[in-house]
Amino acid sequence: MHFLDLAVILLYLVGVTWFGASFGKSSGGRNSKTLQHYFLGGREAPWWAIALSIVSAETSTLTIVGTPALAFGGNFAFLQIVMGYLLARVVISYLLLPQYFSGHMYTAYELMQRRFGSNVRKVTAAIFLVTRSLAEGVRVFAISIVISIVLGTGELTSIIVIVCLTLFYTFEGGMTAVIWTDVIQMGMYVLGAGASFFIILGKIPGGWHHVTELAGASGKFQIFDFALGPTLSQFLAKPYSFWAGVVGGCFLTTASHGTDQLIVQRLLSAKSLAESRRALFASWAVVFFQFTLFLLIGVLLWVYYTDNHLPAPSPADRLYPKFIWDNMPAGLAGLVMAAILAAAMANLSAALNSLASTTVIDFFRNRASEARLLWIARMATIAWGVVLVLIGLVASHWGSVLTSGLSIASVTLGVLLGVFLLGSLTTRPGENAAIAGVIIGAAVILYVKFNTTIAFTWWVLIGSMATFAGGYAASLVLPPQLPQRRTKNG
Repeated sequence: MHFLDLAVILLYLVGVTWFGASFGKSSGGRNSKTLQHYFLGGREAPWWAIALSIVSAETSTLTIVGTPALAFGGNFAFLQIVMGYLLARVVISYLLLPQYFSGHMYTAYELMQRRFGSNVRKVTAAIFLVTRSLAEGVRVFAISIVISIVLGTGELTSIIVIVCLTLFYTFEGGMTAVIWTDVIQMGMYVLGAGASFFIILGKIPGGWHHVTELAGASGKFQIFDFALGPTLSQFLAKPYSFWAGVVGGCFLTTASHGTDQLIVQRLLSAKSLAESRRALFASWAVVFFQFTLFLLIGVLLWVYYTDNHLPAPSPADRLYPKFIWDNMPAGLAGLVMAAILAAAMANLSAALNSLASTTVIDFFRNRASEARLLWIARMATIAWGVVLVLIGLVASHWGSVLTSGLSIASVTLGVLLGVFLLGSLTTRPGENAAIAGVIIGAAVILYVKFNTTIAFTWWVLIGSMATFAGGYAASLVLPPQLPQRRTKNG
């Protein structure tokens, strides 16, 4: 046991939990009198804090655990997807954000009621709840990988420990706690990654020159893959090509950042539309830096293992945390492990708050008083914590944590994006046509997932196109859309 490391980890966990819970005394925490403060932090957070919070939600433990493993077994091709992230931010910034801010909304799905009606709003909100809980369950399992390495505990104990700590400060502090703990935690895991980079590099004889020579000769630094493939099926089966990255990454991020409440909730917490846009674009620069750093760490580990003729850990997701725990100096190993847990807690707290906000706003808001809704919000936060623990226990059988997390989201995010585009770009389709589009899009993407070899990076594009086309085709045989009467609540 690394007692100094354990002390550092324990100190961090206690400190960040106390820091987050301290916001319960503020207007954005448990003493909140309004839903706006509890779910949107009173729209008082600065753009740069929201940007860092977006990054924390976007990268999570899957990035820290899974990205080095991608470079270890492959190259830098994953960065092609990150390039698609930037294009998506342009689309979100000018297509969706203005509509969200003009309606003073709490969730993304209120836009669907304003355009189509309450049934579409509930359908899209339900899709989010299912998708986010499943994807977050994978992240919860990723947390257990780290904790089990540190404490030697089983999956159940590892998952319960981190979920309970995160649940406590999320329950107490609301969205204000989520954003500001995200800022602290993101700083922690970037610091930890930077320290890891230089320590691993120091263990490689010949230093950076040797790394570039050996890794370069093996194609580890290759980013772009413009190959179209000999056949269409082989082309679509490659998850990390330039075309899948830019096009697929654009659609994936437009869906995840424009229709998924996990990110939309942060964007809606900005003081204005301009600040929300600034936070969105700033987050891309940080994300690009982070992915590059973790891929570089994966390459360093590949060189280290190659030079020493060591077998790679199995599963590959254990590669980075295991190396840290077994090879880094006492105290520093604890700091880096605490940094990994920081990313996990940041993402988990955001998921709990966004799941609770969607549950309350989209399913209970018109049926209870503000005080009652705040009580329901806190109970929903606890309930979703229990759900995520249960899903996390099952997620251990789903393969690579990074690929599992992205592929789960890709199944339904395409359907969500298709409905949002149908509502934003057309006027003819009505509520029934939109629901028909959802059914068609879901059927198509489930067929693609289970009956084809098409890579997950294409799923959002396929799902959104099928939903959009299906909804518009349905509108040609169904009655045209009647104007929706706008209400204060959307």
